[in-house]
Amino acid sequence: MRALALPRRDVLLVAAGSLLLVLAYPPFHLFVPSFVCLVPAVWLIVGGEADPRPLKRLLVQGFWFGLLSNGLVLYWMVVALWHFTPLSALGYAATIAILALWSAGLFAAAGWVRRRTGLGLLVIFPILWTAVEWGVGHQGDIRFPWLGLGTSLTRFPVVVQIADLVGARGVTFLLALANTALALAWLARRERARAVRLAGGVLVGLALALVYGAARVRTLALKPIGQVAVIQPNVGFDEKWRADKDSLVSELLRLSTDVIRETEPRLAIWPEAAVPGYFLNHPDWESRIQAHAAETGVPLVVGALDARERPGGWDYYNAAFVYHADGRRAPEPPYRKNYLVPIVERVPFVNPRWFDQLQWFGGAAPGEPGPVYRLPLGAFGILICYESAFEDLPRRYRRLGADFLVNVTNDAWYGRTSAAYQHPAHLVMRAIETRMGIARAANDGVSEFVDPLGREHLRTGKEVQTTEAGEVFTTDARTVYVVLGDWVGWLSLVGTLALVGAAWWRKP
Repeated sequence: MRALALPRRDVLLVAAGSLLLVLAYPPFHLFVPSFVCLVPAVWLIVGGEADPRPLKRLLVQGFWFGLLSNGLVLYWMVVALWHFTPLSALGYAATIAILALWSAGLFAAAGWVRRRTGLGLLVIFPILWTAVEWGVGHQGDIRFPWLGLGTSLTRFPVVVQIADLVGARGVTFLLALANTALALAWLARRERARAVRLAGGVLVGLALALVYGAARVRTLALKPIGQVAVIQPNVGFDEKWRADKDSLVSELLRLSTDVIRETEPRLAIWPEAAVPGYFLNHPDWESRIQAHAAETGVPLVVGALDARERPGGWDYYNAAFVYHADGRRAPEPPYRKNYLVPIVERVPFVNPRWFDQLQWFGGAAPGEPGPVYRLPLGAFGILICYESAFEDLPRRYRRLGADFLVNVTNDAWYGRTSAAYQHPAHLVMRAIETRMGIARAANDGVSEFVDPLGREHLRTGKEVQTTEAGEVFTTDARTVYVVLGDWVGWLSLVGTLALVGAAWWRKP
């Protein structure tokens, strides 16, 4: 462990940065920490370069910064995974260790590029931080784009209206730039003019973002689509598989009937895996659901399991079924979840068919890209669970003509941990990036509606049985982000390769 030891000053900076990141994200979701949470990281890199063995020092600093910050933000993984396996702590440890290695590489690369090229951290650090965030979201079977730095500002949607231009990754880059400028301003405080330029640049950038945000809030025309009802049955994570399953379906039908009678919505949404089994095994359940849609005259989105036979066995899916107002299934196929949760739904790097006998653990099959469903109230795409963290799916739906998004999820696994409040934060970015409204139905909360300006409405509490009916909005806007995609993320990757290349070929 001596090789991983840090001086006391570094320990204090690692702890300070980690705590500030925790405060920036839900459930605390404070404003100021988003602009200073990376200041200790920049100071660590500057201090590490003065070490006789700078590369080793920076690697150790980055490892501990990544391990502690992600360990605190993602502590809830132990709780969520415990329901599947008593080895949950190992999955949690592996996750934060991988993220810590990314962080170690970032610190070491920043210092190395700076020494070799003479470029300042104001250029290097924001590019590398954004590229690492992109990398974490694109690492194959273990991709986990949970809470990019830009998402920390989603409690303040006016500030992040620029996401319709630059996306969530662009907001991350600008926040990393602001953090770096403030860190360097403090280090240059004896050079008054330079310190003022750096800090003043941050204030000017924030003012411009606020002006743009206020203008978008004032001028973007929101078009009401109609009332949508979300059903929150509040079924415990294991109750679904132990209780009388017919009674659970009956309770969902009762809740749905009551809210439809009271509010007359144009669409009703049941949460992820609301139906406790496969329609193939229980055709009577689907018959009852179809009859319910036909009797009420209201289309339904129903979270359920789906299975498809293949030679030698079956592939099973986490899915959502759409029923029209006359009870017929939509002509489009059911939406089968595309991005699966590592370990829980798909064990990384192995054949998922090895886990066929372990329902809800490791053996789910990924679905195909989802269709856009078209109903009289408008066209929509479906996101299941943590697919809300992936920016490419909503963008694809918008390009295919969707007017709004439906997010179905079951967050009962999280209990009352911070994950239940971190999870819906992603939807604010998805709404602003695409300028589509979103209706979210969660099994035990948080259910809510998000308008195309990223403002949350009718947000429900956790672990309560309830229903809500709210207006869903859309816009005619076709944003720069929808047209170009994650262009900031790709540029950060190109910029990182350019920096590394320049450092490699340049003499120290």
